Amino acid sequence: MIDGKNRSRRIVKKTRRIVDRIRSEPPTVTLVQLLFYFFAIVLVGAGMRVITVRNPVHAALFLVLAFFSMASIWLLLEEEFLAIVLVLVYVGAVMVLFLFVIMMLDVNLAQLRAGFIRHLWVGVGVAFLIVVQLYGVFTAKNLGLASAPPPVAHGANYSNTEELGRLLYTNYVYPFEIAAVVLLVAIVAAIALTMRRRAGTKHQRPSHQVAVRREDRIRIVKMPAEKKQ
Repeated sequence: MIDGKNRSRRIVKKTRRIVDRIRSEPPTVTLVQLLFYFFAIVLVGAGMRVITVRNPVHAALFLVLAFFSMASIWLLLEEEFLAIVLVLVYVGAVMVLFLFVIMMLDVNLAQLRAGFIRHLWVGVGVAFLIVVQLYGVFTAKNLGLASAPPPVAHGANYSNTEELGRLLYTNYVYPFEIAAVVLLVAIVAAIALTMRRRAGTKHQRPSHQVAVRREDRIRIVKMPAEKKQ
């Protein structure tokens, strides 16, 4: 009985020492790091499901989840403007359009499944090259994680959108305007390609419809009445 009491007292003392040591030492992992690891795991998992799931609608939904996870990581890096643009433009416009197109098209899932195994070696080769490149980036001295400085914490009055706009319209105003002109030319070219006249297609001409005459559409025929027998 005495040995059992002594052992229990020793165990209690050791646990108290461990608890006191944990309380005295500062936490090694912060809440921001935990959130980063959580969103990073969700992002990697959603990206893997995009390329492995067979249903294209499910793949688009997993891509939406990946975009939301990436936007959350950008919020942790105090890049609010990029996070908002990613959610509004890609999730709110592009992915909704993708979903409508995928759901309206009659996709043959059996044909997709048949070609998955045949082209699997191409995907495995590309994935291997990407892994090798990532390993080279992470292990290089000049391009590794050690050379990248951590993000600087700013005050409550700091505006990421204002800083981004100042850089775009001062230091990078000419590349920004050139990109805008290139996009405008691309939009005009896309409209011109879709609005051209093609042989064998019918189009409405409002000017001809307005200028039509009654004689061109109807003909009044006078027929004698028939007598009942």
